[in-house]
Amino acid sequence: MAVGILDSGLGGLTVYKAVSERMPDLPVVYYGDNAHTPYGTRDAEDIFNLTTVGTQRLFDAGCDLVILACNTASAAALRRMQDSWIPDGKRVLGVFVPLIEALTEREWGDNSPPREVSVKHVALFATPATVSSRAFQRELAFRAIGVDVEAQACGGVVDAIEDGDMILAEALVRSHVDAMKRKMPLPDAAILGCTHYPIVEDIFQDALGADVKVYSQADLVAESLADYLERRPNMLGAGKVSMFLTTGDPQRVSDQATRFLRRRADFHAA
Repeated sequence: MAVGILDSGLGGLTVYKAVSERMPDLPVVYYGDNAHTPYGTRDAEDIFNLTTVGTQRLFDAGCDLVILACNTASAAALRRMQDSWIPDGKRVLGVFVPLIEALTEREWGDNSPPREVSVKHVALFATPATVSSRAFQRELAFRAIGVDVEAQACGGVVDAIEDGDMILAEALVRSHVDAMKRKMPLPDAAILGCTHYPIVEDIFQDALGADVKVYSQADLVAESLADYLERRPNMLGAGKVSMFLTTGDPQRVSDQATRFLRRRADFHAA
């Protein structure tokens, strides 16, 4: 009954943790492509190739449904995968959908015309590749009107988190928030458009101020996945064992993941 979660590195563990807490009996196979992190500075073709390799590994592990817990992969690879790559009987979902559902207060299947929503000024913090794809703005425009989105490419934050250098990560976050404020001084809401960023969500919130609502993806994705599986139980794969896979050094990644999850996580070579 396993479901797969794929990320370029450790950031997807925020989604894994939320999913495990929401559905503790669900076997989850986590794939971290730590050997190639970060995806956010790569071109679209490279991201597509790496994402399909990782997704196929999760299919081979008994997962019929894979969550791309990586905004860069969701932005740069998912549409092409859905159009031309995903085998029959398999599904791959991204992490944008639950976020936009929350922001627009409408379900993804609601195909009514775009309408005004309560949020008018949105600050999007994401990787350079996600920002350049404009995938978030495109999907939002299908569902909402009158929303001004200003994007800030947060170079270096993922690398700092992956390296465990939280002092550098904080400095970079505050620098990127300052840059955003010069472009959009008074956002209503902020989107943390990378699954690494919940690890430093409190820093984003402090730098933005208490009046800015910060949308973080992990809990939204977990709730959306629970609803999806309730409606489509046939998408539970044949796998029955939870496991952690990495393309990086298993010992090093295990130690880093244990620090983030605050419980032991033993990774194995993918």
